[in-house]
Amino acid sequence: MDHAALFKRLDHFMVETPSWGLADSGTRFGTFRQPWAAKVIDEKFADAGQVQKYTGICPRVALHIPWDTAADWSVISAMAKANGVSVGAINPNVFQDPDYQFGSICHTDEKVRQKAIAHHLECIDIAKATGSDAISLWYADGSNYPGQACFRERKHRMQDSLAQVYRALPKNMRLLVEYKFFEPAFYHTDLQDWGSSLLLCNKLGPQAQVLVDTGHHAQGTNIEHIVAILLDEGRLGGFHFNNRKYADDDLTVGAINPYELFLIFCELVAGEEDKNNVVRDTALNCSYMFDQCPNHKPTIESIIQSAVCVQEHYAKAILVDRAALKQARDNHDVVLCEEILKDAYNTDVRPQLAEWRRNKGLDPNPLKAFRASGYTKKVTPERVAKRKSSGVVTTGAFG
Repeated sequence: MDHAALFKRLDHFMVETPSWGLADSGTRFGTFRQPWAAKVIDEKFADAGQVQKYTGICPRVALHIPWDTAADWSVISAMAKANGVSVGAINPNVFQDPDYQFGSICHTDEKVRQKAIAHHLECIDIAKATGSDAISLWYADGSNYPGQACFRERKHRMQDSLAQVYRALPKNMRLLVEYKFFEPAFYHTDLQDWGSSLLLCNKLGPQAQVLVDTGHHAQGTNIEHIVAILLDEGRLGGFHFNNRKYADDDLTVGAINPYELFLIFCELVAGEEDKNNVVRDTALNCSYMFDQCPNHKPTIESIIQSAVCVQEHYAKAILVDRAALKQARDNHDVVLCEEILKDAYNTDVRPQLAEWRRNKGLDPNPLKAFRASGYTKKVTPERVAKRKSSGVVTTGAFG
């Protein structure tokens, strides 16, 4: 593929920065403080602006409510714009309040369910005020012991609760429904896999689509197969990119299994080029976001690393010779099929991406350029002093 064709494809590839990925994070055992980490929304926009400044592919910032707060949401879009970004998906939090110990939208107590529903409606209003077009949903709802809950009754309560939320959606807004097969619900989780999420979306309506988190699967799960099925059904809505070694480790994208990431992008790129309008439109409208935990890495640098990684693997997937691959498939030449994929995967696309960045007025090496900028060194004493004078502390923990 010539550079012009590749660059045209790259121009449309965007990934959202998660606001919480710029804050202090850790594990269930504790939070690890980084003195430069963003604590409030204006700092998160400033840091996200740095990611966009050096990568050119992260123009939107996903917010998590109420980890992100604002006195007046109508002014938040201007605040984001001042930092070179805009507001992305809005993520409701219904998994930390003590009332949600035994569930939120699936809870047996109608008052608790209504509280959770009201929070979803609040997030829709925030999305309207900030120009967001997506509500991203993840639930800790489930049970820890056999006999604790009736699976079917909880399923019905979830459907009824989200039907109320769905009816409040504007026409241009989507519900992106995530799933996770365990944690913190260790016996059963109400949205445990892509199938349960797909069933729910089908019941809610066309504005509800499945969100795939690459860390939310059992060992050995073929994620690219799931992606292909959801594309074919027109129900793939988005991605949370991260990586894992054991379970939901939330490691930096591509740190453990970059070939899996490449194979996932192969399905997404094939969808973008499909002759079927539903598949093609679904792939082209898929929302991408990072959802990783920088507990051992500097916040901004870890997201820049991830942005470079996903752009490289997206570019490699574009380079797959699909005509040759189809012919090899038709001929049942299994060896050649694999070799065609490996040829693309083993291609060093870094020179092309460096050229793409130079054409955009960006430094060809985003991480090196950010480190040389001195941004972290500059904001650290300012933020440390600000904390001491205001007493502001981190709200929430990594989800």
